[in-house]
Amino acid sequence: MATLNLVQSITLTLQQAMQADERVILLGEDVGLNGGVFRVTDGLQAQFGEDRVVDTPLAESGIIGTAIGLAINGMRPIPEIQYEGFLGPAYDQIVNHAARYRNRTRGAIPVPLTIRVPVGGGIHAPELHSDSPETIYTHSPGIKVVYPTTPSDAKGLLTAAIRDPDPVIFFEPKKVYRSFREEVSEDDYEIEIGKAKVVNEGSDLTIVTWGASLFECLGAMDNAPDDADIELIDLRTIYPLDIDTIAESVEKTGRCIVVHEAPLTGGMGAEISARIQERCFLHLEAPVQRVTGFDTIMPFYKLENEYLVDAKRIGSAIAETLAY
Repeated sequence: MATLNLVQSITLTLQQAMQADERVILLGEDVGLNGGVFRVTDGLQAQFGEDRVVDTPLAESGIIGTAIGLAINGMRPIPEIQYEGFLGPAYDQIVNHAARYRNRTRGAIPVPLTIRVPVGGGIHAPELHSDSPETIYTHSPGIKVVYPTTPSDAKGLLTAAIRDPDPVIFFEPKKVYRSFREEVSEDDYEIEIGKAKVVNEGSDLTIVTWGASLFECLGAMDNAPDDADIELIDLRTIYPLDIDTIAESVEKTGRCIVVHEAPLTGGMGAEISARIQERCFLHLEAPVQRVTGFDTIMPFYKLENEYLVDAKRIGSAIAETLAY
């Protein structure tokens, strides 16, 4: 076992994947010589060479288009998009080509592509560097959307993504990159894509979250009434959604709060709330609450903490839902 932060865990996973499979290739802006904007790919070009860790032009559509071509010709490309806001220029390639190619060829040609993307706020970055667009890509059948929180989960999920025959967008919460360490197995292992994790078991209330918001939920739980028995679920995969784990929990607790950093309107919390209403209506003791970002552009760093979900807002939702 090694004690790693999220960056180190992802770096180790990429290194092991490249050692195990010569088809794995990294490409993106500054991923080689500079080791990536967050240094996630640091040292990999020196180890594997410029043909397998490729510095590209500043052209996201070109990066993803090239990666799709590599994937349909038998490679396992892992392009990096520096920040989530830069996915926009590549949207056409992702949703109109990568997501549809298997269906377009009636299953004959898969697209084993893993798109790594740092995501979310909390690092005092400028506009287009702090968004949470995960829900946008859940609306494109053919793409899996993975959003790990912890170093150990990231390693298992990234390994599974690289080996998956379909395109995966692998969101990495940048606020968590170096915020803590935990033990991570250096052995090869996978975590099933589409399976949530119950972080804490409880019987009074279910909280569903993912990414950096997980730690705000834990903080809110620490300050909740002593007799509040709260179940916490880390979704880990946004699509496919593990509604079975959520429904099983809500049927037990009768109450649910969904917490996410993305804006309220059209956020994943709306989909989860609707699914709970369909599956668990007769078990509900209170309306499903959402604690989310606001319906506005992520502000500059001076006001960033006013936008981000925090333990205080989550704590208020806990108290209100338990008292309903």
